[in-house]
Amino acid sequence: MTARPPIGPDDVAAFARDCFRPSGGGSGGERVGVELELLVYDRAEPERYVPVDEVARALPALPGGSRVTFEPGGQLELSGPAGTLPGAVAALDTDLGLVRDALAAAGLAAAGVGLDPLRPPRRQLRLPRYDAMAGFLGAPYGPLMMCSTASVQINLDLGERPHERWERAHLLGPVLAAAFAHSPVSAGRPTGWTSGRQAVWDHLDRTRTAPVRATADPVADWTDYLLDARLMLVREDGERCRPVRDGSTFRDWLGGGGPAGRRPTLDDLAYHATTVFPPVRPRGWLEVRYLDAQRPAYWPVCVAVTYALVMDDRAAGAALSAAEPCRDLWTAAARCGLAEPRLARAAEACFRAALEALPCLDAGPALTGEVAAFADRHVSPGRSPAADLIDVVTTGPGRLAAWLTEGGHR
Repeated sequence: MTARPPIGPDDVAAFARDCFRPSGGGSGGERVGVELELLVYDRAEPERYVPVDEVARALPALPGGSRVTFEPGGQLELSGPAGTLPGAVAALDTDLGLVRDALAAAGLAAAGVGLDPLRPPRRQLRLPRYDAMAGFLGAPYGPLMMCSTASVQINLDLGERPHERWERAHLLGPVLAAAFAHSPVSAGRPTGWTSGRQAVWDHLDRTRTAPVRATADPVADWTDYLLDARLMLVREDGERCRPVRDGSTFRDWLGGGGPAGRRPTLDDLAYHATTVFPPVRPRGWLEVRYLDAQRPAYWPVCVAVTYALVMDDRAAGAALSAAEPCRDLWTAAARCGLAEPRLARAAEACFRAALEALPCLDAGPALTGEVAAFADRHVSPGRSPAADLIDVVTTGPGRLAAWLTEGGHR
């Protein structure tokens, strides 16, 4: 096989441009895909780390077409096929129901919560990539991110005007992260953050976890982000990966100042792009990565609201006017959630806009009703879902374990 030639700055810009071209090669459409991460517990022994093989053996065939993978700490991930809003939600909901039932029959439970509230991090998967990642990130936040966090990731088509959806997804980030904050507990105690998951990400290497600058030129923004992110690892012969600890960036490597021995290739750049984790990442679609894992009744609400506000022009117009003053409140969203008055006001406006748009987006009365019920319970009173979990912890000993082994559904 012929070795790939070294690349230059123009190649990085071309790669970034391709990230904003619809993956299907067409106009981008209006599809949505959803990836759910879940923490798995033993119903009889909640503090036990359930081996990945044990979980895999319990899983049934999934008629909705969801793909099953595992994160380094054993988190179970279900990735549903992309489709229309109602179709994608229905297919993944069917598969999730079958997974929950099968795990229950095996004495296990899958809980939707953004940060493991009970067990300290412990890595199960020992792939070379994960070994190098652990070496680069370091303790304590590296193990927490890799092994103890879980999210709802929403993948949105780029449409005919990718720069608009890119900007919308960023501007809405603090408001939606606050509205769905659901990770306030670690080691059995409240942490002081409504989204402890986001707090973990904030304490990692900020060259790869901070939001991408969102301007009128997303290709240039993404190009600069890729160039200025520190190198996490370099792949060597076979499957080996070597962590890079000297602080060098991809821009340094491009200029000859990075890992010794060779210059980067297009393959190196593509792999580097998989090791940066901003809240919104372009990959031929938009990955919205800033939402905590949710209870079974709430993840479809995450999807419906995000879809409506990013994909529908009228809803986006109303929502962005409300969200604009909150565009830099990422830390406040993670710490305070909807208890922060500016975020609470913006969330109310955003949910009103979503509720007006959803009937025109074929969401159906059931899903629209779930969004309205969530708004009544959490948005109007300024009470992120994290508050319910704090109530569980503070009601008495053993309540957290019971909540987790029931799948975190109450």
